[in-house]
Amino acid sequence: MLEESNRAFLCHNESYFPRAGGHLPGPVYEFGDFRLDPESFELLRKGYSLRVERKPMELLILLATNRGRLLTRAEIAQRLWSSEVFVDTEHGINTAIRKLRHLLRDDPENPRFIQTVTGMGYRFVAPTVEVEAPVPEATQSGDSAVVLPDPPQAVPASETAHLAKLHSRLWIALAASVVVLMTILGASVGPHPLAARLLHRNTRPAVTSIAVLPLDNLSGDPSQEYFADGMTDELITMLAKDSTLLITSRTSVMQYKGVHRPLSEIARALKVDAVLEGSVSRSSNQVHMTLQLIRTDTDAHLWADSYDRNATDATALPSEAAEAIATRLKSAVPNVAAARYIDPEAHNAYLQGRYFWFGGNYSQCSAFMQKAIDLQPDYAVAWSGLSDCYGGASASGFIPPGEGFEKERAAAVRALELDNTLGEAHHSLAAYFLFHAWDWQRAEAESRRAIELNPNSAEFHHLYSYILRVQNRDQEAFEEQERATALDPIDRAWALGDAYIRRHQFDAAISEFEQRAASESQSFTLQLELAEAYWCKGMKKEWASHLEQAYLVIGDKASADAIQHAYATGGENAVGLWLLERDLKKGRTQYVSPLTLAFDYAQLGRKEGTLRTLESAYQERSPWLVFLQKEPLYDFLHADPRYRSLVRRIGLPPAY
Repeated sequence: MLEESNRAFLCHNESYFPRAGGHLPGPVYEFGDFRLDPESFELLRKGYSLRVERKPMELLILLATNRGRLLTRAEIAQRLWSSEVFVDTEHGINTAIRKLRHLLRDDPENPRFIQTVTGMGYRFVAPTVEVEAPVPEATQSGDSAVVLPDPPQAVPASETAHLAKLHSRLWIALAASVVVLMTILGASVGPHPLAARLLHRNTRPAVTSIAVLPLDNLSGDPSQEYFADGMTDELITMLAKDSTLLITSRTSVMQYKGVHRPLSEIARALKVDAVLEGSVSRSSNQVHMTLQLIRTDTDAHLWADSYDRNATDATALPSEAAEAIATRLKSAVPNVAAARYIDPEAHNAYLQGRYFWFGGNYSQCSAFMQKAIDLQPDYAVAWSGLSDCYGGASASGFIPPGEGFEKERAAAVRALELDNTLGEAHHSLAAYFLFHAWDWQRAEAESRRAIELNPNSAEFHHLYSYILRVQNRDQEAFEEQERATALDPIDRAWALGDAYIRRHQFDAAISEFEQRAASESQSFTLQLELAEAYWCKGMKKEWASHLEQAYLVIGDKASADAIQHAYATGGENAVGLWLLERDLKKGRTQYVSPLTLAFDYAQLGRKEGTLRTLESAYQERSPWLVFLQKEPLYDFLHADPRYRSLVRRIGLPPAY
């Protein structure tokens, strides 16, 4: 079938390919390391045949045979898709161009082969040599040479009779074969596997998992990236909420933003059955979004659609698309909640807030979330987002806990008053109860409710593992973190190793971190966690080495050099002193959490300094103090009454 479709394409588009004669093979095109043979529908690189899907190959032939000439998008659509029923040729062209650039290893910013003419189309710019394909031997004696069949020979009468008998026997055998085949089919109709194969039924398992790749921003305006990212995020959220499908997390898919890799490769890396890809553009008061769902093991298009909406209606696009996809895959979850009106300007401010949230810019995040709320006071998701901003800023040490946690609580409570079915709001309130109110029972109740509303959220399972950890339910906590890591192996690549550290399983932690570091070596947190695992194991040289690597990752070469020099001259104590003095100096001009100083003192084995700063952390209710008993560096304090008093006042069940 593929060969027939290729021939049909060549026949339908024979005007693309110059021919020396009606029956002679067409020319072959050579450019760079590549050789393109339109007649055989083949692309070779350095003599090796490349696997190219049909549409990208058709587009490459069209571009190469019109080298130097601008082909508009309209012309490409008409030439390649005019005879097909295709929902969105615009997205089809984008996909084919992307796949071609991957095959040709072409950089769109500095193209060697395919040049984009913004707003118009594409041009093939590579120097191309046109060579004649090998001519079949029968035609090589000259242009006018014609090979005629041998004249028929007379057949003897005896052979004629023999042939007649042979034909009769063949017809009988053929008839018998048809009867047998029909019998097999008749006995096999229905769910029988043999019938399915003979009748070409689809026996592949159903699609149960999807990755939503970052939507391409086709607005032509880089400042609109937040809008494309926001719509991607909302598609992920709505698919997870409105279907039984397993949806890959935002963090995992965002690593593929702007990265042109084969969809099958991405699907294997993310362990999904299908990939949803598309684009979005916004201009003036209009939003255009195209989407297509591709089953990656067969490259089959399962679903595609395009949407044109004005700004007022665009807020419902992710929900509308998610519902259509879930219905197509027979995995929809009944949604009885009435759709809520969202002001377009408020929605836009919310998307900008989320963009800054994921970038760790909590001040900008809270500013845009507040703007969304000012524009629409009953916008529950924006209230939940505002709660996250305050909680994130406090937990990350950007502001003292007292400045953020009460605002975090109030915003989460308001979100739930507006929409009690919002999993994110229950999650926000659970974080407040864990890190500030120190109410483990209410934290657990809110966290469990969030997971009920969205069981596929790695973020929700990660927080729940923390709640279980502070209650000394260590095995449950570890299993919950395993679930979170399975749902999102990219975000918090350090989390499972950290769970091993808190259980004092240092060898397992080092093994987990080293495996992660093989592909995530540029993670600052991962290097810090690996350093701590080596410290706890007593391997101080490796501790200093990974501490140094952590600062190199963030470009702080001065700190990395200082650590290296300190260890070379005074070993681990010199490095510990450098860390303590650095943080004390920083604390004179800006906020430094007392827990940071407690950690520094503990690494030096200074009991008084550690207990003093831990007490300061208690007075300001430092959020991470809830893990006091799970920090191996504080093990040397367990017998001290002051340490035990802290455990009792925090409300932790004693683990010593």
